[in-house]
Amino acid sequence: MAILGLQLAKAMGASVILTSSSDEKLTRARALGADHTLNYRAVAEWGAEVLKLTGGRGVDHVLELGGSGTLPQSIIACRVGGQISLIGTLTGTKGEVPTGTLMRKQIRLQGLIVGSRTQQQQLVNAMNATGIRPIIDRRFVLADLAAAFRYQESNLHFGKICLEF
Repeated sequence: MAILGLQLAKAMGASVILTSSSDEKLTRARALGADHTLNYRAVAEWGAEVLKLTGGRGVDHVLELGGSGTLPQSIIACRVGGQISLIGTLTGTKGEVPTGTLMRKQIRLQGLIVGSRTQQQQLVNAMNATGIRPIIDRRFVLADLAAAFRYQESNLHFGKICLEF
């Protein structure tokens, strides 16, 4: 979702700061238009670095894929009155949330799993209007479903992993 989020944000004219643990993925993200990239393993306090990049303001919107392990940094990175869309829990579902900072910054935190049919149609229409095409990393035939899951777990993919039927 991070790469499609990058594509959609750039199509809307947004400035994008993208994080990853892979310098190779960050290079590819910059080629797709990311304005700033941060390796969160090299910069553990990446929320503070985002604040520096935004002149202390913070970002308007965070796509949070990590979950409890990265949510505190996302809260730091977010501006007062900003929004965090929690769309993944890659670091787990349990952990401490700095609720005081969340409240003080008046951040809207929304968990998202799957959109409605109408939202899917709106996404398809937006992609058609902008010419955005999802980045496909690899395709697997259905018989190789286990290999597809292993590849996803490896975290080596950049973009979507597809199944062919």
